[in-house]
Amino acid sequence: MIRSPLRAGIALACALSLSACGGGDGDIYIGGQAIGVTKPGLVLTNNGGSDLAVNQSGSFLFKDLVQTDDRYFVEVKSVPANVEPGGCVVANATGRAVFNVSNVLVTCTIRKWTLGGTIVGLGNRTGLVLVNGTDRIEIAPNATTFQMAPVSEESPYGVTVLPPKQGEVGPNCAVENGTGTMQAGNVANIVVRCTP
Repeated sequence: MIRSPLRAGIALACALSLSACGGGDGDIYIGGQAIGVTKPGLVLTNNGGSDLAVNQSGSFLFKDLVQTDDRYFVEVKSVPANVEPGGCVVANATGRAVFNVSNVLVTCTIRKWTLGGTIVGLGNRTGLVLVNGTDRIEIAPNATTFQMAPVSEESPYGVTVLPPKQGEVGPNCAVENGTGTMQAGNVANIVVRCTP
């Protein structure tokens, strides 16, 4: 791209006095989308420049513009508390700024915790099935503990006993402490209590 002498002079003046020119003569916006952000804490940088806080999923845009033909490099500086370190990945993070960039994609994976507890009084009976949403596990006879599939932090859970199919007889069991919202830690206090 050919630049006019006037534009080159302005660029030089800006380089010598950034505060007067608002940080440079860039003309290309860098932005994109964030996915999986549910709380503050995600901070991005471009080329190691100013921090950009992204507090929730959606579009983001760096306020510092990039000069045409310059490289950009978007990195994750910090992640929300409900995401493991390194749990936010940037796609299309780098390239050469020819047009406005809006395809940077930051995907954060929320930390998951185990969900389980104890089984009381099942004995050698069969047919106990526990469900949590689409997660379904069959409990073996004489089991005293169980563990469902891990649940994402801040997501609701509700462990219940699946009723037996028509014509079948299952153990008489009820769930205690089966519902809640996953906090920052494993849940192991659910009790499945079976009676004769």
